[in-house]
Amino acid sequence: MTFHRLPVFFLLLTSLSAVAAGPATTPDVDKVMPDAEALYRDLHANPELSLHETQTAAKVADRLRALGYEVTAGVGGTGVVALMKNGAGPVIMLRTELDALPIEEQTGLAYASKVKTHNDAGVEVPVMHACGHDLHMAALTGTAAVMAQNRQRWHGTLMLIGQPAEEVIQGAAAMLKDGLFTRFPKPDYALAVHDTDVLPAGEVGFTPGFTQTAADSVDVVFFGRGAHGSKPHIAIDPIVMASRAVLAWQTIVSREVMPGEHAVVTVGFFQAGTKNNIIPDQAHLQLTVRTFKPEIRKQVLAAIERIAKAEALAAGAPREPTVRVYESTPASYNDPELTNHLGSVLSAAMGKDKVKPVPAEFSSEDFARYHEAGVKTVMLRIGAIDPEKLAEAQKTGVPVPGPHTSRFAPVLEPSLHAAIEAEVVSLMDLMGTK
Repeated sequence: MTFHRLPVFFLLLTSLSAVAAGPATTPDVDKVMPDAEALYRDLHANPELSLHETQTAAKVADRLRALGYEVTAGVGGTGVVALMKNGAGPVIMLRTELDALPIEEQTGLAYASKVKTHNDAGVEVPVMHACGHDLHMAALTGTAAVMAQNRQRWHGTLMLIGQPAEEVIQGAAAMLKDGLFTRFPKPDYALAVHDTDVLPAGEVGFTPGFTQTAADSVDVVFFGRGAHGSKPHIAIDPIVMASRAVLAWQTIVSREVMPGEHAVVTVGFFQAGTKNNIIPDQAHLQLTVRTFKPEIRKQVLAAIERIAKAEALAAGAPREPTVRVYESTPASYNDPELTNHLGSVLSAAMGKDKVKPVPAEFSSEDFARYHEAGVKTVMLRIGAIDPEKLAEAQKTGVPVPGPHTSRFAPVLEPSLHAAIEAEVVSLMDLMGTK
């Protein structure tokens, strides 16, 4: 069933203050698709790294300003806030991300990125929209157009934000610190979409409760005593020390976290020494930790530090290792009542075969900061993979290229259309007039 052919009536949950209304129709979305697709291709070909999204932010801001939104730029760095006040009613925030990743694109697309730039360390790196933020931005501007063209059908304040630095989990905190919820209205609900490689293009997934893990980046330095490689007996080898720690850390999840709880401990960086016959003074490691529950998060981080110190003590190290959490974001949480409600609304509007519950993911992102700030949040998943390729991958066990890889690119149609439709239907439901 497509919602532009049959009338749809929604039964709101009693806790929601929004008034039900028919969503904008698919033809409304069809009208904005050419401009949204053009913006997508432009953004994809011209990505910018986290904290440097100057031109990207300007492109989003210019489109929203042209649609009649009250736009403020430079919030939390390069962040964009756009408001459309349309009478009394709820304040609903819709967020997109602005930044790209230091990855060399290998998709073969005609509009593939060829951008290279220098990162904050001064190293030249390639840049690619390998996580779908270009799709999210194009969807937000398309949704903004539909909402602006249908102001008679909704009431309240629509708050659109373009958030910088999601990939380094800094942008949400920076915007909040810069007064996102004090200089501007604090939203009743915050919505977002994110493309995914686990659903076919055009499908929408929803997850009540925890939807993405907390992420903690941990930096550990072990200190030893260097020596010639032929004289290990006079050294205190930090490589051996650190290697024992790596193996011991792998037992945290299997032997310390209660079975059935979720946690991941991965060592992704191990750097020590400069030559094969030199025992170095130090070994430097970095880990990523993923958890859902705060108490499990606290337990795992404490175990990492305890094991590191114990291995140093066992080796007779001249000093304790340093253990430092240098990046973190809490787990993303979809308000269960609101999420289930929107799942029902979207299913009625887009078809039951196109909208389905999906499991939580072990990826992480700083959309969680808005929930932490006291706003009910929902992030929807937008399928982005060719259905035949996804079916083949599920059959063979060979995964399709996913986010954060050089060959990832959403199937533009129907992924973009589905993202706009899901956003419009959700907003019209929560803000619609009788």
